[in-house]
Amino acid sequence: MHTTHFRNLLYLRWQKVIVGALLLGQAILFSANAQTSSYYRKHLEHYDDKPVHYGFLFALPVTRFGIVHSNTFLTQDTLNRITAPATAGFRMGFVVNGYLNDSWDIRTTPSVSLYDRRVQYEYAKGSTRNELREATWIEIPVLFKYKSQRRMNTRMYMLGGMTFGFETNVRKRLRQGSDFLNTRGSDLTVDYGFGLEQFLAYTKFSPEIRFSHGILNLFRSNDLNTVSNGIRRLTSHSVTIYLMFE
Repeated sequence: MHTTHFRNLLYLRWQKVIVGALLLGQAILFSANAQTSSYYRKHLEHYDDKPVHYGFLFALPVTRFGIVHSNTFLTQDTLNRITAPATAGFRMGFVVNGYLNDSWDIRTTPSVSLYDRRVQYEYAKGSTRNELREATWIEIPVLFKYKSQRRMNTRMYMLGGMTFGFETNVRKRLRQGSDFLNTRGSDLTVDYGFGLEQFLAYTKFSPEIRFSHGILNLFRSNDLNTVSNGIRRLTSHSVTIYLMFE
């Protein structure tokens, strides 16, 4: 009777040992997985504690003119089409970002842009003529940025606002007395876009796509250029890829 009782006790303890070993192994595995998943360095952890951040940018704008034809274009028979093909430019500048709250920032990116906007005329006889508007612009936007919650080292955002720009080589172009396309030297655009903030060890890298639509008429009539009389309104349109470092 005593031996049976001893075996029963040993059997119960052996079950407890097995259950305890399984629980201990599970706890060790859970701890190891937790340490592995949490071992992810958060860069620039206190980045949002500063009210203002500065940086620089490089950008590739693809731009074109939006054309509205005049009544003269409808009545003449020598010109079939007036189009504005998209052309690539280059932009570089600075970034100034101000913290408003956990969801909103205010931002400006003053920059210098090099544009080669083109207008193409297609005549009834099959010939074509291209007018290239090479210009250097200084552009100063005011943008509001709505940002998502930060997930470790990544954060998405959207932004919108307006940009004022002015051309820096207007006098030189006007002194030429050219019979080519003439445009105004200032513009105002509506901008919107989205981007991604990637926090690195020593900086924040932000690729961004921004769309711009001009609201001012850039066309300036020129009596020497009778072909351009087929144009009533020119507006600027561009899609820009930004690479920003803050």
